[in-house]
Amino acid sequence: MSRKHYLLWLLVTVSNAPALIAQNNDSTRLYTPKATTVIIPAAMAVYGFTAMHVSRLQQWSYNVHQGVSQINPANHVSVDNYLQWAPAVAVYSLNLAGVKGAHNFKDRTLLFGMATLLQGGASFAIKDATHENRPDNSNLMSFPSGHTSTAFANAEFLRMEYKDVSPWYGIAGYAAAATTGYLRLYNDKHWLHDVIAGAGIGILSTQAAYFLYPRIQKMLSRHKHSPAASY
Repeated sequence: MSRKHYLLWLLVTVSNAPALIAQNNDSTRLYTPKATTVIIPAAMAVYGFTAMHVSRLQQWSYNVHQGVSQINPANHVSVDNYLQWAPAVAVYSLNLAGVKGAHNFKDRTLLFGMATLLQGGASFAIKDATHENRPDNSNLMSFPSGHTSTAFANAEFLRMEYKDVSPWYGIAGYAAAATTGYLRLYNDKHWLHDVIAGAGIGILSTQAAYFLYPRIQKMLSRHKHSPAASY
């Protein structure tokens, strides 16, 4: 998603989200993530930031880049532009096929939108702040990998919706996300630490959405039914 399209989508979504959340009947249960679901992606994000400033980690990223470049010296693919969205598409496809996830259409769409806003906003802000050069020297927006962030946010969305149905849905989503990350290396668009950080940011964004959404929903519901709101 380009920055222009993201900002347009952000404007439309933010302007409509409070009304959509308030329309729900407070049906979503409060969610508190386990420590490991936060610590692991947070460590991945921290590693990415650290690797930009530690020469030994920079060298490792460079060595990985050189190794991947030998596999693919020139031919790039575009499948990563679409594969990053595959886990999210799977959520809606499974529901259409009758395999029900954890939330109804409205709730899961708002959760998906919130996670996308969080990871997209974080990725664009960090890109603007760090100005890391891409391996192919095309621009200074290498860190973190936005494609990878999107892919892992969507993979975690799929896992969260279907973890009580079967763990294989989440495994499949993470396989697609990992492939997206590899293809960003393969296409000479990112360093290894860009991809690792992007994955962590994506997972954290979806976890944050599942944590925040029911609490925002309850807050808006209480405000809607408070005596002051009727005046």
